[in-house]
Amino acid sequence: MFSLFPDILFLTPVAVAFLRIVTGLYFAYIAYRLYVTRNKIAGLKVPVVGHMRLWMVLFSSLATLATGVLLIVGAWTQGAAIVALAIVLKHLAGARRYAQILPLSSGTYALLAALSFALIFTGAGLFGIDWPL
Repeated sequence: MFSLFPDILFLTPVAVAFLRIVTGLYFAYIAYRLYVTRNKIAGLKVPVVGHMRLWMVLFSSLATLATGVLLIVGAWTQGAAIVALAIVLKHLAGARRYAQILPLSSGTYALLAALSFALIFTGAGLFGIDWPL
């Protein structure tokens, strides 16, 4: 395999860990913004569930925060990445319609979708609890 810098390929697990932690921090931020704007979100009409209730917004915020924490810590990374991908795709689907309440742009959600998809296949990387031994 031809590589421009073959001597630094041993740092691949560090790069994966960096991507995992950054993705987790974004999910923690999304959860924070959902919690802060919970009263604004509650009462909105959304597809599938109808009108959002406060407990739904709190549950969504808690699930997003739990996903972010699991990614930051590196526990059950592949499962957390699958949940993260589902959350991001849900937000991406409503990015244009609910731009006033969603904290990130559609481009950022697309990048988070790509990172979540990659984490499903790469795992936790270095410093993760579920790093293979």
